Amino acid sequence: MIAFVSGPVAALAPDSAVVEVGGIGIAVQCTPNTLSGLRLGQQTKLATSLVVREDSLTLYGFADDDERQIFELLQTASGVGPRLAQSMLAVHSPDALRRAVATGDEKALTAVPGIGKKGAQKLLLELKDRLGEPVGAPAAAAPAASGWRDQLHAALVGLGYATREAEEAVAAVAPQAEAAGGTPQVGALLKAALQTLNRAR
Repeated sequence: MIAFVSGPVAALAPDSAVVEVGGIGIAVQCTPNTLSGLRLGQQTKLATSLVVREDSLTLYGFADDDERQIFELLQTASGVGPRLAQSMLAVHSPDALRRAVATGDEKALTAVPGIGKKGAQKLLLELKDRLGEPVGAPAAAAPAASGWRDQLHAALVGLGYATREAEEAVAAVAPQAEAAGGTPQVGALLKAALQTLNRAR
């Protein structure tokens, strides 16, 4: 198993990065939060999980070992594959997922695209004793709600857009984020922002 990749960031896309390791470019699937911390040409180290299928080998990358561990534990629940596990981590931090499971918070899980009420109930039952207790203190709601702007801006700049372009794209998707209420999904906002930028060019 490939436990991590380390090297300069060679390319960035909305859902993946290419890290140069020993002269080879390794494509790694990442959440928007992880991607927002990467910069083209800068050194990075990503914890990774290799998912082997009959027709593909896919490497998933994470900001730290804790995120990777939760990604792998989520897939022990029936019906949860790597894509859904990554979507859960795109919406919630590892601690937020632990807290949601520990407190039986259905609403937190249904905030993830692809998880309905019945699916959330099933996941809460299956994951109850697997994720462990939350490690950190509960995150304050206000910073989380406003933090999407910083995350989205950083992700766009990391993808090579100018600061002004990134600011305009963030402003363009602000109504969509506010309509979502609570903590907006940065992944969905990033896609919407990229569409507005493509139309502008």
